Amino acid sequence: MKRNAGSLVLVAVFLSLVSTAESVAQTNTIVIPAGTPEDHDLQAISNEPDAAKKLALYLDFVQKYASNPAAVAYGDWQISQAYQSAGDLSKALDYGDKALVGSPLNLDILVSQASLAQQAKSDAKLLNYAAKGGEVCHSIGKEPKLEGMTDEAFKQQVADEKNAAKNSCNFLESAGFNVIAGEDNAKNRMADIEKFSAAFPDSVFQDQVSSYAMYTLGPGQLNDQARLFAYGEKTLASNPNSLPALLLLAGSYVDDAKPGSIGKAMSYSQKAITVANADAPDADKSRKLSAGVAHSIVGYAYIKQDKTAAAIPELKMAVGLLKGQDEQQYSVALYRLGFAYAKLSKVSEAREVLTEAVKIPGPVQAMSQDLLTKVNAARAKGK
Repeated sequence: MKRNAGSLVLVAVFLSLVSTAESVAQTNTIVIPAGTPEDHDLQAISNEPDAAKKLALYLDFVQKYASNPAAVAYGDWQISQAYQSAGDLSKALDYGDKALVGSPLNLDILVSQASLAQQAKSDAKLLNYAAKGGEVCHSIGKEPKLEGMTDEAFKQQVADEKNAAKNSCNFLESAGFNVIAGEDNAKNRMADIEKFSAAFPDSVFQDQVSSYAMYTLGPGQLNDQARLFAYGEKTLASNPNSLPALLLLAGSYVDDAKPGSIGKAMSYSQKAITVANADAPDADKSRKLSAGVAHSIVGYAYIKQDKTAAAIPELKMAVGLLKGQDEQQYSVALYRLGFAYAKLSKVSEAREVLTEAVKIPGPVQAMSQDLLTKVNAARAKGK
């Protein structure tokens, strides 16, 4: 008989987060053989009702069995939880880190540490634990098949391993993403994104993370266009239908002065229109918004190519899709449409859409008002 320390119930705050399954092949589980002196001492400690005395007994335990890495790791983990219960989060984190030294791939301990880091409001530590956990989760099922094991048995083992780790992996992935979403500093956010993406390459938050990355690398943040293009292309290499990547690359290339950039902007925008499929019966608000932005970029690209007549149908489509969906993107499309009409001397049409655009507060409002003033002047002169 063995005592599987990895399957012992954690303190109440972790009960809904941690798997209580047997050890999985690519993770660590602390095992204390039943009947050993370590096992007897642990049973005695668990029967101690006084929290302070129990903590002292665990401290003695790790000293007494210092030559047994599994016993020390388990003892340090229990000390961590005892300090957490006492409200000393700093010491709880320190002892949890000691436990990870002895059992570095233990998802239960990584979840404990991530939860502690959340309580301590230490986003840097939280992301480190989440990223380490992500590496462990991503490795599950990738161990070689044991000699003599059938394919069916191996397939079942992998399924069992993933199921056992599912709750822990989901928690760590969500916790890591929340760090990215809550980070205000652009440089720190990008570092978090890179760490998270490496640990969770197939994350369910992949599109959101890509959006944060390209926003962070774009104008007004890090303004690192070369890095933005590289990240976007890398994202599309793994997920060719990523609407955030397609739109942000299109929007960046359309303003890039290098030869060929306008063509790339058109290509990415048209791909986004196809992927969004806004006319489909099941198209939701997000897909319609994406299609609207893509049509707006195509129209803008036509304007920059002096193909203004071709821009107007695209921009009218954009205005129709964006109205009531996103006020700022709607105002951008209105301004571009007004500009196209003005360039073709369609003064009445330009005046109509620009009058709508100037009602919308935001970065395009002043530009719309300036263009409207010029259009009104041209209209008065025409009279």
